[in-house]
Amino acid sequence: MNPASYAVRIAAGPADLEACFAVRKEVFVVEQEVPADIEYDAYDAEAVHVLAVTGEGLPLGTGRLLYGAAAVGKTGGDESVGSLGRLAVSRAARGLGVGAALVRAIEDAARERGLSAVDLHAQTHATGFYERLGYVVYGPEFPDAGIPHQAMRRAL
Repeated sequence: MNPASYAVRIAAGPADLEACFAVRKEVFVVEQEVPADIEYDAYDAEAVHVLAVTGEGLPLGTGRLLYGAAAVGKTGGDESVGSLGRLAVSRAARGLGVGAALVRAIEDAARERGLSAVDLHAQTHATGFYERLGYVVYGPEFPDAGIPHQAMRRAL
């Protein structure tokens, strides 16, 4: 596997979704010990999922965009704001720009849907990563799945 050579695309079909879920399981359920029953939720069915894969098709990373009614509970009720979530990059692909490429793909999907901004709930240790991509922290720190998080937003 050569993780340095990869492509990012919108997940299409069951095989791509399985790949997205496999990366999330590796990162969140196995590494971070997030219970599987809260990692996967009803939003997965309506979200736009993005997937980073090697030239050989091996999954490296994923993330999802919620928009419209699915996002309002996470964005303060504003339907013009999308919600970026479940961003995960496999250990082998970290430091190669995969996470930033996934964020930009989610932002592109948000723009295509006419959204004006993207919100996210970052694990507190990752706020610097998102700040480098133009996101701004707002509100107090809060726990999610037992992990400290911070709300962030970027206007598109």
